[in-house]
Amino acid sequence: MHDRTPVAPAWRKSSYSNGQGGCVEVDDMRPGCVRDSKDPAGPVLRFAPPVWSAFVDAIVRGEFGIA
Repeated sequence: MHDRTPVAPAWRKSSYSNGQGGCVEVDDMRPGCVRDSKDPAGPVLRFAPPVWSAFVDAIVRGEFGIA
């Protein structure tokens, strides 16, 4: 039998956030869940884990010019 107890979010501000309006939080308990830290009650974007991993890997490689 599977435990279907909801997991509480563990939001943390991304290390790529800046003080100029770019504030993103990621949920460490649900990979691929992202929200705007300035609007914590607002919408949450959800990406499939492989898509999210590919996106993060591309950032680390500098493909968007921000790493």
